[in-house]
Amino acid sequence: MVDFIALAVLAAMLGSAITYIVKAKKKGVKCIGCPAGGKCSGCKK
Repeated sequence: MVDFIALAVLAAMLGSAITYIVKAKKKGVKCIGCPAGGKCSGCKK
């Protein structure tokens, strides 16, 4: 039972991360999760 709960929590976390990435990519975000707010050298606009 503990294994099932751990697996369910892990699946929920993974699903949330994938959903966040897909939504951000649809919005056109280049650096997903960038702490510089898109103003870093890797986020060339």
